[in-house]
Amino acid sequence: MSVPTAAADPSVRAPLPVLGRDVTVPLVTGGEVTYAALDYAASAPALQRVWDDVAAYAPYYGSVHRGAGYLSQLSTDLFENARRTVAGFLDCRTGDQVVFTRSTTDSLNLLATALPDGCEVFVFETEHHASLLPWRDARVTYLDAPNSPRRAVETLERALADRDPYGPALVCVTGASNVTGELWPVRELAAAAHAHGARIVLDAAQLAPHHPVSVRDLDVDWVAFSGHKLYAPFGSGVLAGRADWLQEAEPYLAGGGASRKVTRRGDGGVDVEWHDGAARHEAGSPNVIGAYSIASACTALTEAGFDALVAREEELIGAVREGLADVPEVRFLSLFGDDAPRVGVLSFVVEGWNSSHFAAALSAEYGIGVRDGLFCAHPLVRRLLGGDSGAQGECGAPEAVPGEKSLNAIRVSFGAGTPDEHVERFVRAVRELVRDGARWNYRTVDGRCVPDTSARK
Repeated sequence: MSVPTAAADPSVRAPLPVLGRDVTVPLVTGGEVTYAALDYAASAPALQRVWDDVAAYAPYYGSVHRGAGYLSQLSTDLFENARRTVAGFLDCRTGDQVVFTRSTTDSLNLLATALPDGCEVFVFETEHHASLLPWRDARVTYLDAPNSPRRAVETLERALADRDPYGPALVCVTGASNVTGELWPVRELAAAAHAHGARIVLDAAQLAPHHPVSVRDLDVDWVAFSGHKLYAPFGSGVLAGRADWLQEAEPYLAGGGASRKVTRRGDGGVDVEWHDGAARHEAGSPNVIGAYSIASACTALTEAGFDALVAREEELIGAVREGLADVPEVRFLSLFGDDAPRVGVLSFVVEGWNSSHFAAALSAEYGIGVRDGLFCAHPLVRRLLGGDSGAQGECGAPEAVPGEKSLNAIRVSFGAGTPDEHVERFVRAVRELVRDGARWNYRTVDGRCVPDTSARK
């Protein structure tokens, strides 16, 4: 059983076609401009290929694992084939499971419920909140931010050497920082974890859209990522890796799909026999379109070739850095140094500017969408900015007052769908705003810096 699929795009040096590439937005200074989406680290636009594949499947939509009819059978095949596609994309080992979830956050919370009793978790303070916070029922050791990849490995080795060697342990680490874009030494951290009897889960939310991720080669026990950062629509994610802890745990959600057999007892209660395998943690009607969209994105990226995608992204990173190298007011944030390998994520502050004011001006006056705030990585951004750990901060911006210093930063991020023109416009806009200032007045509304529509500057 099969449904039509879109043809692969043979171009690898040009941006991959994405939804929204022709959307125009109004400028406060008058007129419209094509929107420059430079917030890929939050949510990447869906690939046109993914959208076309989903649209081709939509007429065939049916319940998964729950029907004898043709459409239900076809949808079930599509769902399970998507699981196999993701396993291939991640180069999973024989026996590894692929569980479909809602997001990276959901995946890591699922794993957190499957930890063995007494498990100790080790996590760097540099993590996104999705991987920093789920371990509420475990004993957690938070590790200080390292200043180099080598120091990261050394820090982990020291912490693991001090733990109880007979108890279970889990290390959680990002593959690429959502703040600095820097690549972490995942393979070396995995080796350190295993040498001390610990397991490791990789948060690949920012890594998988930019670089190949091989569970086998990196030797990680689990990997988690989100569809909405991998050029697929919202609402889908993956947890892939070893089956034993997941099999031994109670189902993440109780309900249909997770249960194999339910019977009434003589005392009026019920007995439940839970499924083995991925179904154990996929209760309810599954998000077949979400799973299929992730598989479509995996196929599209594989066919485009990561070598070419990485090379082009490095050119864009170089264009930003070189274009702003002679603007001393701009300071990029980094843990490992400016020359550290990274994905297309760069965060910075601008001397004399409130970061929310600067981001608002980029949007309102140039049609450029970036992110400002603490990026759901509060401890890391505060450390990089030298701020008070008790200072206000949300995943969005704190109170934004034009001209006042703020404990937040600006993040520009891009990927496979970014045209050269968007990066060129960003560089030009930053230079002009630093040199000439904003052309419009701004005010704070509900904690956001927005154009003041009552008066021009």
